[in-house]
Amino acid sequence: MLARRFAAFALLGLLSPGAAPARAADHPVPESPLWLTYPGGEGPGKGKHVVLIAADQEYRSEAALPMLAKVLATHHGFHCTVLFSVNDKDEVDPTKKIRWEDKTVTHNVPGLEHLAKADLVILFSRLISLPDAQLKHVYEYLDAGKPIIGIRTANHGFLGFEYKKDGKKIDFGEDVLGGSFRSHHGRWQADSTRGIIVEKNKDHPVLKGVSDIWGLTDVYRTFKEGGGLPAGCTALVDGQPLKGRKPDDAPNPDLIALPVAWVKTWTGNAGKTARVFHTTMGSAEDFRNAGLRRLTVNASYWCLGLEEKIDPRSKVDIVGEYNPPGSGFDYAKLKVVPRKPSYYK
Repeated sequence: MLARRFAAFALLGLLSPGAAPARAADHPVPESPLWLTYPGGEGPGKGKHVVLIAADQEYRSEAALPMLAKVLATHHGFHCTVLFSVNDKDEVDPTKKIRWEDKTVTHNVPGLEHLAKADLVILFSRLISLPDAQLKHVYEYLDAGKPIIGIRTANHGFLGFEYKKDGKKIDFGEDVLGGSFRSHHGRWQADSTRGIIVEKNKDHPVLKGVSDIWGLTDVYRTFKEGGGLPAGCTALVDGQPLKGRKPDDAPNPDLIALPVAWVKTWTGNAGKTARVFHTTMGSAEDFRNAGLRRLTVNASYWCLGLEEKIDPRSKVDIVGEYNPPGSGFDYAKLKVVPRKPSYYK
């Protein structure tokens, strides 16, 4: 009898909602073969849910964002969900064309309804055309007063984006993120970028512990020559084009440094104001750089109003293996093929 009582108590312990085996059940999004979920561990982000959207064709967001989700979940306690652009076989498909190349194309990002459960969205898309039912979830998020992080091509992340504010059509890059892609300021796939902390804003919380920022991507120009970031943007990092693809290459003397990371706010139709961080760096290869990872992790805290919990010594180490393909559109050479979401887990 006594043995049976101990067995019963043990079973109740296993079924208890607070028991370790039930940890995954705490995650606000159900598991699915269409997306990835990462339950948060202990950390300052405990209880907060970050949705990351990987939907570009050039810079390997499908590799970068699962890596970033693991960093945020494992080292900082955030629940994370990674959504992907998938093809008709439910495969993550960076090779899918855009409407500029094929007017019949419509992209598909399953799980966008989970934006309603998100405390923060990290967007890395490029020129995708979503059906109205999926765009509705994006528009509702823009009105919700919840924060947004945009990475690299997010500033030209959509085609057919019809969100309006006060009857005026909104440009997602310019109006929400603070600047749309205008041109490659650096030489595309020839220069790399050295990040330089903006001296007058060096004490901003997003820059705590951030140093040695470098990436293989070139600098984007997001405003006209002689201009600057729109009013309300606070530049945090300038990007100096280098004359090559190594961190110790010399600066390109013909190209000035331009902003590559900044913060601002966005207010949607409901009158609720959200914090926004945008970096025009951020290819999967760029994220090998610890400085860029820390910048993005710090931005996640700041966007959520958790800046007092930013620890300049916190871990931003990559969790597990991380060997992303290079950037570009030569998919055969880069060995980029459609794969199931589980491949990126």
